Amino acid sequence: MPPIMGNAVRNIWYNYKSEVLFGVVMVALTVLSTYLSRFIPDNIYDTILTPAFNVGTFTAAFACAWITFRHVEHLRIRRAWGYALLIWGLGDLSYFVCYAIAPMQVMNMGAEHITAYELLIGNLLGWVMVLYPTETLRPGWLTWKVVAWQLLPMIVLVALDYVIPFSLRLLIALYPYALLIMVLTHIREYQKWCEDNFSTLDNMDVQWIIRYCIMLAIIGINYVNICIAHDHTRGFTQQWFVIVMLVYSTEQILYRKDPWQRLRTLPQEEESTEIEQPYAAYRATLESWLEKERPYLNPDFQLTDLRQVLPLNRTYLSRFINSEYGCSFYQWVNRLRIEEAKRLKMEHPEWTAQDIAEHGCGFSSRQAFYRTFLRETGQTPSEWWAAQNNTK
Repeated sequence: MPPIMGNAVRNIWYNYKSEVLFGVVMVALTVLSTYLSRFIPDNIYDTILTPAFNVGTFTAAFACAWITFRHVEHLRIRRAWGYALLIWGLGDLSYFVCYAIAPMQVMNMGAEHITAYELLIGNLLGWVMVLYPTETLRPGWLTWKVVAWQLLPMIVLVALDYVIPFSLRLLIALYPYALLIMVLTHIREYQKWCEDNFSTLDNMDVQWIIRYCIMLAIIGINYVNICIAHDHTRGFTQQWFVIVMLVYSTEQILYRKDPWQRLRTLPQEEESTEIEQPYAAYRATLESWLEKERPYLNPDFQLTDLRQVLPLNRTYLSRFINSEYGCSFYQWVNRLRIEEAKRLKMEHPEWTAQDIAEHGCGFSSRQAFYRTFLRETGQTPSEWWAAQNNTK
């Protein structure tokens, strides 16, 4: 494999390993469940597996909600996820009761057209699951007033579908995806905000939000397919997707950090109204402090730590870094860490890349060190060292 292609493959693996594994699992889950479902007779699926899977989904939803509320830690984002799980569990429990006990047809599966009522049920559940990415990317934005404005078009479309002579079912089906797209438009803004404030982005990455939205979109598309066609292969795949999504998402959400919460715990800073000195003077002060204290070796080093030597608020600090160094705070700090890693390797040629990563370069993990080194230099640590030896 040519060196350029090899670097590209390694770069993709180090930066998108989770996405590759996620894609493999999703494809494997779809293929395996579709294959296995072909051996299930319709009557077995309808009378046994459907209620059994419903029990599994609402049990998983309630169990994950219980775990989430036990570890909510005053985080609004986790509380939003816990309530979303509760609503999902109640929805599946209601369906199970109607399906297994009451003589009531909740969904007209196999009908030529999906009804507006069925779409409304699916849309409400889809909207509930959008609460988490909304709160992640725009914390505090989702208020009761915003909720009302988001739900109103959905309800109006369903009502109009019953009174006007033409169908609005396509618009109703697409409405949750409009909400999802609106959420995704804030991903770049969120990523830039994280890079401008933190030197370590472990468990803050936007790739997770994208994975979550992909799972949600797959479930939404499959829901429409289930309503339109009585094909238990689709229902079998859907139930597995739902259970995997609820459990996997709960684990990820409890594991991830809330960067907004980290900043809210800081002392209230005074708002600077003007820059008192030229940027050059601030830069000299900052670089003297960096050389003496080397604060970037702390994995939790963040933008507001610069206020120990610079009398600027967070907004001006971010502008200062962007202006003077031409990059985000995250990129700037990690370049300093890479230079430290190179210095350690030159001083200790017997150390391996793993030894350097473990000896305080400021990276939170060996994977983060490898990933950043490859991104900044275009080479792995071992390739860089071999190139240095060849130039001697």
